[in-house]
Amino acid sequence: MRYVEGFVGAVPAANKEAFRKHAAEAAPIFKEFGVTRHVECWGDDVPDGKTTDFRRSVKAQADEVVVFSWFEYPSKEVRNAANERMMSDPRMKNMGEDMPFDGKRMIYGGFLPILDEGKGGRMGYADGMLAAVPTENRDKYQRFSETFSSLMVEFGAMRIVDTWGDDLPDGKVTDYRRAVQAADNETVVYSWIEWPSRQARDAAWGKLQADPRMADVTMPFDGRRLIYGGFVPILDV
Repeated sequence: MRYVEGFVGAVPAANKEAFRKHAAEAAPIFKEFGVTRHVECWGDDVPDGKTTDFRRSVKAQADEVVVFSWFEYPSKEVRNAANERMMSDPRMKNMGEDMPFDGKRMIYGGFLPILDEGKGGRMGYADGMLAAVPTENRDKYQRFSETFSSLMVEFGAMRIVDTWGDDLPDGKVTDYRRAVQAADNETVVYSWIEWPSRQARDAAWGKLQADPRMADVTMPFDGRRLIYGGFVPILDV
């Protein structure tokens, strides 16, 4: 994996199966365009925050569930070519006319991987995170990410991926920068952790909070604007 396209959206809870089916039907087309992995995750443990959270990031309504999704590509060049093909392919146009959610509130953008740890495997649960990091703190963030990921792998994480904002368009209704209230001198990071199960994830977070090594870990960003939540994979191809 050399490039990631990350998405956050809001889907009516009643449309869960329609959303999964819509994504599954599109997956072979995305693969044709160069996507090496396509994951769709359904909100399960998505807390409200005091400053920012996933629901506010996509203006989710009371009857909607947040989805956290991503494409993995072999390179940015393949991703850019894929997006051009998607814009002109009639199959994508037809699918766009029948989306079971409000595409105007979907957040999307391109990210450069800065960390990819773990052996991977069959994922049963995922943590998703967004944060605004001062651009000048990229090296500090890299070191923070490496320390954090090593602990999480020790506690049972199958894979941890951290990515740095690269191509994040401004949206008319929602976008990544607004989601985390990013300042002009900040960059948005998009991260996820893959777990074998919700139970393994909950146990790991408990161990992390109790580990004395965390006392020496300083977050090089504003944690009050960190967005996080737990998700159940409904498509992983």
